[in-house]
Amino acid sequence: MADPYPIREIARQSGLSEATVDRVLNKRSGVRPSTAANVAQAIADLDRQRSQLRLTGRTFIVDLVMQTPERFSAAVKSALELELPMLRPAVVRSRFDFRETARPGELVSKLDDIRHRGSSGVILKAPDEPEISEAIGRLHDAGIPVVTLVTDIPLSQRVAYVGIDNRAAGATAAHLIDQWLTGDDDAILMALSRSAFRGEEEREMGFRATMRERAGGRALIEATDTDGIDTAVRDRTTSILREHPKITAVYSIGGGNKAILEAFDIVGRKCRVFIAHDLDRDNLSLIQDRQITAVLHHDLRQDMRHACQVIMQANGAIDGPIESIASQINIITPYNLPSQPAR
Repeated sequence: MADPYPIREIARQSGLSEATVDRVLNKRSGVRPSTAANVAQAIADLDRQRSQLRLTGRTFIVDLVMQTPERFSAAVKSALELELPMLRPAVVRSRFDFRETARPGELVSKLDDIRHRGSSGVILKAPDEPEISEAIGRLHDAGIPVVTLVTDIPLSQRVAYVGIDNRAAGATAAHLIDQWLTGDDDAILMALSRSAFRGEEEREMGFRATMRERAGGRALIEATDTDGIDTAVRDRTTSILREHPKITAVYSIGGGNKAILEAFDIVGRKCRVFIAHDLDRDNLSLIQDRQITAVLHHDLRQDMRHACQVIMQANGAIDGPIESIASQINIITPYNLPSQPAR
């Protein structure tokens, strides 16, 4: 395959003569490995600069559609806005549609509206429902890439998933709780916002499987379908705690952690171990006050950067494979808080 750059341009970039570059490209004898490496590096630099030139002056309209409690959508919005200057020379403009509760049909209607008016791409946090998957397919057919965030819809035509390996996160939570929970008969509350979210379901599966391996006799009690809304979380948790007096630990998969702790206060019980997800403003306050034990955290800014880069790749503005890359899971305690946590 012919090289896409003129020999003169490669020679200028590498600092070599045109004759030397010609010998390297045509694989003639008498070329030192270091010289061939210099030519390869020059071509790689030109590739990268070509991508930069394609980005210059381009504007990308990115739609964020999320069903999530306000505390998390606020953290995502803040992370994106901090990353936007880092995406230059491209200009990325964002539009937001955040809902704490929504029926699948409402999200489908929003995705169809985006398809009709046009967009460079959609970053989506939504339940794994057939009608939402079909709406993603219609966006794909219209040339609008969809990136799922935090919770995946793997059988859809989304182009990539951005977020942690949720099953591994659940297993990590089980490992920590098993290490820290001393009573053999202590039960554990698993709090989900809604089981239709694939990411939450996978966290629960990873947690259950690992707890069976490590402490098979310990009771696991599930609380779900609260959408992470504080009043619903508090009422549901209070009812469960009264029904199950041996619950002394929590794996909070879906949030609403202040409300969960309020429920423990209502029934007059101490929570011995509490594992949560994400350093949003509530969890930051709770871990600083030693009310939760640890937070499984990932860098939302890095996630938003990756999501925007995938959308640019799907629009032909950046070279490279479009792929899902799992975010690193960081275990945060009161003693290793990030200096600039997501808010």
